[in-house]
Amino acid sequence: MQPETKDFMGIQAILEAKVKEAVAAIFKIELPSVEFQPTRKDFEGDVTVVVFPMLRFVKGNPVQIGEQIGAYLEKEVAEVTGFNVVKGFLNIVIGDAFYLDFFNEIKNNETYGFVPQEDSNAVMVEYSSPNTNKPLHLGHIRNNLLGYSVAEILKASGKKVYKTQIINDRGIHICKSMLAWQRFGNGETPESTGLKGDKLVGNYYVAFDKAYKVEIAEMVANGTDKKVAEKEAPILLEAQEMLQKWEAGDEEVVSLWKEMNGWVYKGFDVTYKNLGVDFDTLYYESDTYLLGKDVVAGGLEKGIFYKKEDGSVWIDLTEEGLDEKIVLRSDGTAVYMTQDIGTAIQRVKDYPDVGGMVYTVGNEQDYHFKVLFLILKKLGFSWSENLHHLSYGMVDLPSGKMKSREGTVVDADDLMNDMTSTAAQISEDLGKLEGYSDDEKNVLYKLIGLGALKYYILKVDPKKRILFDPEESVDFQGNTGPFIQYTYARIQSILRKADFDTSADVEISAIGELHTKEKELIKQLQLYPEIIQLAADNYSPALIANYTYDLVKEFNSFYQQVSILGETDDQKKVLRVQLSQKVSDVVASAFELLGIDVPERM
Repeated sequence: MQPETKDFMGIQAILEAKVKEAVAAIFKIELPSVEFQPTRKDFEGDVTVVVFPMLRFVKGNPVQIGEQIGAYLEKEVAEVTGFNVVKGFLNIVIGDAFYLDFFNEIKNNETYGFVPQEDSNAVMVEYSSPNTNKPLHLGHIRNNLLGYSVAEILKASGKKVYKTQIINDRGIHICKSMLAWQRFGNGETPESTGLKGDKLVGNYYVAFDKAYKVEIAEMVANGTDKKVAEKEAPILLEAQEMLQKWEAGDEEVVSLWKEMNGWVYKGFDVTYKNLGVDFDTLYYESDTYLLGKDVVAGGLEKGIFYKKEDGSVWIDLTEEGLDEKIVLRSDGTAVYMTQDIGTAIQRVKDYPDVGGMVYTVGNEQDYHFKVLFLILKKLGFSWSENLHHLSYGMVDLPSGKMKSREGTVVDADDLMNDMTSTAAQISEDLGKLEGYSDDEKNVLYKLIGLGALKYYILKVDPKKRILFDPEESVDFQGNTGPFIQYTYARIQSILRKADFDTSADVEISAIGELHTKEKELIKQLQLYPEIIQLAADNYSPALIANYTYDLVKEFNSFYQQVSILGETDDQKKVLRVQLSQKVSDVVASAFELLGIDVPERM
């Protein structure tokens, strides 16, 4: 168990009880609640009580009410050392001893901000979930970074987490790549071409589309209606026939399917490793696509679903503000919804401690997940109350949208390589890495480039669309990954030069009082546990990212305005080095939740 700490919410709880006590003692009124807010920078104080809401219960002048409550708190609460009232705002000064005691408690706590695993119900977080007919692209990068980071944040908040993906390894899309490889491949393999397997298979998906368009054009030129040509082009009909053979278990087709998917999985593994994400368990659509049909049959008997005249099975969700939704076609085949129902149920069978799931899927599927969660609720699964769609917006580049069929996708591997090159160019231009060997530089370029990419994407609220600018992301100033990494490295330099023992606690009696910048830095550190919980509750890595930027800004202000190693008072010097150490610890901890590495030197 991590030790209890005097956090800011703790002092707020004390103040709330004492404000209510003050109002009861002075005005003989029972106050239901107290409203707090941070004290404005231009006023003295650490926490502000808003008096105006009290006027519904306490009649009088808000300034006078604030003065009376402030005087009571100063007398009755040891931590309160002063107050002032501005209009209807009671600004309370918390004594330096409170902040220093708090800091002494957390400074050596290696898991500060993290909650030990408490919840017996695990959460399964699904992300990535690619198709096996093409490499991962820029959209997958946002998906993977969000899913991985949310999983890590949920773990830090005290939850047991399983990371998973469902790989879309069957269907017409993979048959298109397979057929194109048979027609145009001449036996090519990843080994014979030197290409990653996912890229090789993706090339044949593009080749299929080109051949398909040529056939359509020829049919139209010979008088066929375009819509008819699109449905009856010979290469498309052949791909559909291949899918039917796969579903029937045709040996030759299944063998080719296994071989080409095997190439793709090896390629994906390389990308995942470079991106720094991982999974605890994998699901494959080829194993799950028949799941859910028995659930629909059971739901039909209970009256949850109903059958239409053509034999198709539906659910009516109009009373809940949604539409009617098909769950089985008239020929008895499943739709995606059926499969998702069955897969969710299967996951809980596989992992009985799962009490909730998070689906990291783009916002174009918002409606799908509303329907899925509602169906699972109607089917009576208790864990359906704890399902969340981590919906996110698209990622665009200045050059425009991506289209995988036409081969204009921004490849994930290429983008990561480009980010490393961009980091190298900007670092060289700024002269940041003078004196480093080529090997050291290459390691740092990758660390900076990937840090820039991840931070730029994760600092944005998941629901918002992103216009990703690679050069802007590698700026060493402002709200960027490299700026935060550079500050971390600066602190490591300070710590290397601090050749004295910094382990002892520092007492107020030894330093007189905290410098304003020391106090502000401790207040910022106090927020970390609360930010982790907020990020977990909101499934938002952006809260962690922007908190880290605020912490680093506060440290840089501290660094500029107080002397650290140049301080002549030994106790103050020790405290300032300890503060620097703790800031770097929290930066590294927060960045680990985002999947970003930090450099010891830069």
